[in-house]
Amino acid sequence: MNNIEVTAVPNEYKKAASKDIQGNIVEVSYSVKNYINKARQLVTNQNISFQEAGRETVDGSEIIKKCNVYLPTGYNEYDKDTRYNVLYLLHGVGGNRYEWLNGSGNDQGNFVICNILDNLIAKGDIDPLIVVFPEGRSAHDWRDNSFNVEGTNMLGFYYFDYELRYDLIPFIESNYNVYANIKDTSSEGIKYNRIHRAIAGLSMGGMQSLNLIIGGYRCDSKTHTGTNTGWSNGLDKTVLAKGMEDLFTYVGAFSNAPTSSSGKVLGSSIALCGYRMNLLYITCGNADEIASREGYEKAIEDLIETGGDNLDNYYQILIEGGVHDFNVWNNGAYNFIRLSFGKRKEYLEPNIVRMALNSYL
Repeated sequence: MNNIEVTAVPNEYKKAASKDIQGNIVEVSYSVKNYINKARQLVTNQNISFQEAGRETVDGSEIIKKCNVYLPTGYNEYDKDTRYNVLYLLHGVGGNRYEWLNGSGNDQGNFVICNILDNLIAKGDIDPLIVVFPEGRSAHDWRDNSFNVEGTNMLGFYYFDYELRYDLIPFIESNYNVYANIKDTSSEGIKYNRIHRAIAGLSMGGMQSLNLIIGGYRCDSKTHTGTNTGWSNGLDKTVLAKGMEDLFTYVGAFSNAPTSSSGKVLGSSIALCGYRMNLLYITCGNADEIASREGYEKAIEDLIETGGDNLDNYYQILIEGGVHDFNVWNNGAYNFIRLSFGKRKEYLEPNIVRMALNSYL
């Protein structure tokens, strides 16, 4: 990765590409059998214990959720010989599957995040890829995007990993021509699949990337935990999530939310997970009054020191003057995608990059 430089998003990458090389956004529905119900129980079709979930697990009916999927130009569902990497981009606390699209901006009628993807592909920075924009609340009321710490919709953020593992990824990998195959659980299959999946998120989605993918604490309302050692927003930690390093080797967190676990917790999960992480990319604006001190700074403290030898490439990018907005998040996506799937020379020595980026507009 040492031949890929972290930079501001070039202005030409934000511009709409010509129509013939633009990708396509499709909205799809899929079945979810792992989610939080009205009684704050985890509905699951898996053998998940109370101790692991931190709450009662029950049988229940499936729910139908939706996600948006970016398909690169030329994608042909009947061409089974052409395969694609997959990136999952997670939204924030008040967002949904459209936040990355609508929030990123618009140029000539096209979403800026799609322009960035189109141009990365067209200019040869990356091979064509598929991008999934999920709904990050794994709850019966997943459409509710209100900020309600006692709501099941909020609790659903902290249980998205079960839906991701058992519902969404299997759906994507069964219905699209991707390299990864979650059904292959052999050691060689897991090794191969990991390098073809990436996941990142903004704000609350950044928390999910850290707490759920690397392995940090789940959270719930203090009214229900009966504890008061957490945050001023009314949430407190409950149990550690197992992490999903067996599925992802590239993880990104952009302006990660205050309920992100500490660097020591995250680093310990990396050290103990049994899988090498190819890339961890964490970024935030230094003028971000929401995420800078309570999210980003807490998550990076002692992370490298406790992470052991399982982290190959670590990027800690502070955006000078950056606030809690898409100027920071588009920049994070641009660099994270290039570092995850960019055409580069591999090398064996661990790579640690800590830097400030002065221009991001």
